[in-house]
Amino acid sequence: MSCLFPSRPALLALCCSATLVAHAAEPIQLEATDVNADALKAQPGALPEAFAGGQVARGGQMGLLGNQDYMDVPFTMTSYTAQVIEDQQAEDIGDVLANDPSVRESFGFGNQSKVFVIRGLPLAGDDIAFNGLYGLLPRQIMSTDGVERVEVFKGPNAFLNGVSPTGTGLGGNINLQPKRAGDQPTRRYTQDISTDGRLGEHLDIGQRFGADNRFGARLNLSQREGETAIDDQDQRTKLFTAGLDYRGDGFRLSSDIGYQKQRINHLRNSVRLGTGANLTTKAPTAPDASHNYGQNWSYSESEDTFGMLRGEWDLNDSWTAYLAGGARHTREHGTYGTPVLVGNSGRATLGGSDIVHGEDNTSFTAGLNGRLQTGPFSHQIALGATTLWAEQSNAYVFYRSTPGNSNIYNPGKLPRPTDVSITGGDMGDPGVTGKTRSRSLAISDTIGVFDDRLLLTYGLRRQQLRVENYFYDGTTPATPSNPSKDGSRNGEPYSESITTPVYGIVFKATDSISLYANRIEGLAQGPTAPANVVNAGQMFPPGRTKQLEAGIKFDKQTYGANLAVFRIEKPSDGYTDGVTYIRDGEQVNKGVELSLFGEPVEGLRLMAGGTRMSSQQKNTANGSNDGNHAIGVPTFQLNASVDWDVPGVPGLALNARMLRTGGQFVDAANNVSLPTWNRFDAGARYTLKVAEKDLTLRVNVENLTDKNYWASANGGYLTQGDPRLVKFSGTIDF
Repeated sequence: MSCLFPSRPALLALCCSATLVAHAAEPIQLEATDVNADALKAQPGALPEAFAGGQVARGGQMGLLGNQDYMDVPFTMTSYTAQVIEDQQAEDIGDVLANDPSVRESFGFGNQSKVFVIRGLPLAGDDIAFNGLYGLLPRQIMSTDGVERVEVFKGPNAFLNGVSPTGTGLGGNINLQPKRAGDQPTRRYTQDISTDGRLGEHLDIGQRFGADNRFGARLNLSQREGETAIDDQDQRTKLFTAGLDYRGDGFRLSSDIGYQKQRINHLRNSVRLGTGANLTTKAPTAPDASHNYGQNWSYSESEDTFGMLRGEWDLNDSWTAYLAGGARHTREHGTYGTPVLVGNSGRATLGGSDIVHGEDNTSFTAGLNGRLQTGPFSHQIALGATTLWAEQSNAYVFYRSTPGNSNIYNPGKLPRPTDVSITGGDMGDPGVTGKTRSRSLAISDTIGVFDDRLLLTYGLRRQQLRVENYFYDGTTPATPSNPSKDGSRNGEPYSESITTPVYGIVFKATDSISLYANRIEGLAQGPTAPANVVNAGQMFPPGRTKQLEAGIKFDKQTYGANLAVFRIEKPSDGYTDGVTYIRDGEQVNKGVELSLFGEPVEGLRLMAGGTRMSSQQKNTANGSNDGNHAIGVPTFQLNASVDWDVPGVPGLALNARMLRTGGQFVDAANNVSLPTWNRFDAGARYTLKVAEKDLTLRVNVENLTDKNYWASANGGYLTQGDPRLVKFSGTIDF
């Protein structure tokens, strides 16, 4: 396997060697000693159990605090299980998060990368965590075939997880838990096909063996290839993951390695508004949902190799130490063309660019979790340290385009552009353009009184960020005295330290009701003044995003619910007054959030909820946009999903889902807005015995009515919703 790991051979070989030493290993203990979760204490390393119905888990990993039951912490988290992934035929993380009323999906700027808007603020794929570590997962689109849990934390989380690699995730964070071998062997094969002819295969094998089932191995292999529901677009995906683990007496070890390669041809990217003389003053009507206004010469290809090793040691009955490390090697290249509107008629200018991108990341964490008693007070102590090294290499070629050469309703076939406008770096051997190092130390204490009916959490994390930018020759630092040509990469090496605290309280009014509140912060690298101002190259300190949240949680055993109110204050990027770059401005998101999940009636599983949000811009340039709504923040989001076992027909289940999203503004001046949209999905599955083997047949229809709509205005780009897609699959356990 070493040929798959060209850039971090030592660490990734260590991941592999751990598997040979253990022959295979077992689910690792992801938590510290938990305050109240007796089930977790009884089975160290086990993930929190699921609510009745199996779709949503009772808790998940909360960074420094480890695995926690959701009733015991002053935060909001939803953890989606592998059962939801399988039943809904969710192929990537975005398909899973469509179930969450706090999350909406958009595209990255000019490519196919998934961006998730949580509580009105974006989270890029670069900043999704893997088993608690940043910087390891594929950064554009992540397949779910090797994923056991998708955990969504709501709100800023710099204290819990440290600063994210690119500074997004200020409204929430996502953590993926890898699959592990269970006590019962897994032998599962799935064949799927969509109405447009895209075929897929997925093999999932898991086994525990050895004395007391101490060793475990889980292997997932999958591929999908063929046309998507968007006209003339095709996609090819390959995935390999291997999870090996060992469970000893007081010691647990796990190793994960993965490889993913994806290619998408004939991209339908997001759409930008026209500016200046080509100003767009109203959002265009969304084209037909399956219409492709891209060009057949556009494509995006990404290849990621990643690995992780994690160990935990129970020092005694009360204290556990852990150490984890991982690495990722990424190579991406593509030819892109984003339509830029010309006025309001649908006319657009579609240029082109060739971009090569590479990343080599290494991430580590270590810590100590435990409990102690001081008189009437219990304490859950957490100590942790994290560090992340990231190195980016880039090169590009941008091409000139003819103004108004396309149209989003009838784009026509344009020749691949050849008239070069600007270049940067060597496309065949891109140089290093950026290096980032973040490291932090954290400590927290959760004090329990009145038999842990009242839990007080407080802590802080000291974080240091160091960022170095280079010209596209890969060697020359870009500094204020030596600015880069395009002004996009200048500034002295950025090194800043900052402390982010957390305060939280949980009061368990009854065994089924918890009241909670928190104050927590997010952190992101500050901006750099561009080259065309007098303070060119000035690097501003990290910006704090602050949240206040309060709510109530219900645990009725068969179902749960959470009601929260929140206020998030996020610094804006700043603006230029014509002479000087000024770091000022703020975005305030306020909302009420409700979620319901579980199986309130036997055979009827529900996931439902809604978010009502308002947003406001403050201290904008010359006050011109003060009081306006922020870009890409929907006024409300509603979700309702039902999964029903049909009485009298054993093995048959029907499901349906509704997504409704309120209007949102595309520009800071609030002149252009998107209307409210609805999407309806439906499906069915039937489980039967064939030759004494379990066979499950599924059909799912997404966007049942083939609705034409703009799904998101995140970042000022229009992202169109996907067309109707019918997916069939058959899964056999052999």
